[in-house]
Amino acid sequence: MPSIYDAIKDDHDKHRKLLDQIAETSGDSKERREAWDSFYHDVKSHAAAEEETFYSKLISKTWGQDAARHSVHEHQQLDDIMEELHEMDMSSSGWLTRFKTLKHDYEHHMEEEEKDVFKRAQEVIDASEIEGYGARFEARKKEERGLIDKKRKDSLED
Repeated sequence: MPSIYDAIKDDHDKHRKLLDQIAETSGDSKERREAWDSFYHDVKSHAAAEEETFYSKLISKTWGQDAARHSVHEHQQLDDIMEELHEMDMSSSGWLTRFKTLKHDYEHHMEEEEKDVFKRAQEVIDASEIEGYGARFEARKKEERGLIDKKRKDSLED
């Protein structure tokens, strides 16, 4: 079973590839729609699972509180952009402009997590304390995947 760090990094690598793949598409094409759908659902389930497993553990440590809050705040900002894009016409120039913002911001977020947050977390959270969190993350991500549409509907009703 992968560590929590490896599980998150594996997702990040997949997300980077999807971002690049989407950036290479144009208009409201089948390729763009399929890549976007895969990215949208995977990132939403990833973020929720990451918050419930990894960040919940980080927040229990004094140092981790600020890092967790910062990352969760970035998740919300990225989610807001993703929802905008989900509703926009993919063939519009506005869609591509907004997507470029998402791509830039998400790449920055992943880099920050991998370089800063992971490094510090590994220093303050003993490996025995976080053992099994990779499996918890994967299981939670799978559950979250099935909740995306319900959560979206609930959010729109608020």
